[in-house]
Amino acid sequence: MSISMGAEFAPQTTYLNTAAHGVFPVRTAAALRSAVEDMAAARLDHHALIERIEEARTSFAAVVGLPVGRVATGSAVSVHVGMIAQSLPEGTEVLVAESDFSSLVNPFHVRPDLALRQAPLEGLAEAVRPGTGLVAVSAVQSADGRVADLVGVSSAARAVGARVLVDTTQSTGWLPMDPALADYTVCGAYKWLLCPRGTSFLTVPEDGGGLRPTHAGWFAGENRWETCYGPIDELAGSARRFDECPPYLPFVGAAASLGLIEEVGPAAIGEHNKKLAARFRAGAVEAGHRPVAGDSAIVAVPGLGDAVPGLAKAGVDVSARAGNLRASFHLFNTTADVDRLLAALAELR
Repeated sequence: MSISMGAEFAPQTTYLNTAAHGVFPVRTAAALRSAVEDMAAARLDHHALIERIEEARTSFAAVVGLPVGRVATGSAVSVHVGMIAQSLPEGTEVLVAESDFSSLVNPFHVRPDLALRQAPLEGLAEAVRPGTGLVAVSAVQSADGRVADLVGVSSAARAVGARVLVDTTQSTGWLPMDPALADYTVCGAYKWLLCPRGTSFLTVPEDGGGLRPTHAGWFAGENRWETCYGPIDELAGSARRFDECPPYLPFVGAAASLGLIEEVGPAAIGEHNKKLAARFRAGAVEAGHRPVAGDSAIVAVPGLGDAVPGLAKAGVDVSARAGNLRASFHLFNTTADVDRLLAALAELR
């Protein structure tokens, strides 16, 4: 690591639950406190607050390796996906992975004039067929940490003229992705990017990818302060036309957190995270468990979900998802955290 994580984080528990919500860096907490105090004292500089939003957009673009003009801001993945779903022609076949996260799947499901089809994650590329219009998949599965074969999915989709939507909520920040593999990406930033909840990002092709800015408000205008009233004749020429009007405070925190992720770098973070995950995976096997195999920062152990409350009492924070014990490892974690989890599991047994 290029900076001291001890200076940036101060968790009071053994926190192995970034896949549920990230831990705020010290710099992020300080920025939020300062902004709250300013608002309480009626010191509201709207232009400065919007600068923080643009700072967050710029850092996110750098982290994912795209021009900033292809990044839109928002508050939740489901809103971005909903806009994509509402932009599809009637009858479009949308292919998704079985048991993928609902925020990625349900916006298509609630449009009965779309043809939603599901296939196993491991066979998703093979399930693409002539007539498929969109393939939507999470880069990393929330429930068990499995990593999608995005190269295979993208290749299969391109062969039939389908577009690709990738949810990178469980990957951006630790698992670099070739931007050319997807037409659109959506990312909830409150997990691996360590931002406050209420921050999300959408990336689109240079030409907008055929999307309709269905929730365009004043913030989507080319000249925001000049188009606050009435119909907006000129939406932003960049992906900003797909912006939601963002909440100020979450993006104040996002600007700080994304700055840290950009400084350290997703590749270095990923190497660190996966080493810790591998240590836990090996220790779980040695203890007689059968964790989901793979090279992911998320480790799921089927059948151990009921151990989560006992672990919480021992000061170890993990999740129960789909019957699994789910542990997730990030840049503020150490080998001591892994060993504490393994020891706590042994004590429960």
